[in-house]
Amino acid sequence: MITAVVHRNGVRRPAASRAGILDRVSRRLAVWGGVWLAGSVAAFLVLDPILAAFVAIFGLCLWGVAVLASNWEQHSSFEQRELDRARRRAERRERTKDVRARDRARWEAHQQRKAGRSSGR
Repeated sequence: MITAVVHRNGVRRPAASRAGILDRVSRRLAVWGGVWLAGSVAAFLVLDPILAAFVAIFGLCLWGVAVLASNWEQHSSFEQRELDRARRRAERRERTKDVRARDRARWEAHQQRKAGRSSGR
């Protein structure tokens, strides 16, 4: 029997998928954050404050980029986005079909008037 496990973020997953990629990534980022913090403290204790600040800021920037890039692959596919766009376009066409029919009738009447004027001269 597969039981559901509720993770910290409230997502229910089957118990078989407990060790997912995202769990390891978040743990890995937390470990690297701890390494950055320890390295920054050590840099301030050992190095000149200006050099230590450079090391701390540079490490923080790298860690921030890693955090932002950790969910890089969690997005909808191109096909899914195109399907959503097509669905929205179809809904818009359905909503505006009466207006388009009225405009088409006006355009055809204009073309008939224009053809009548040019043949009458």
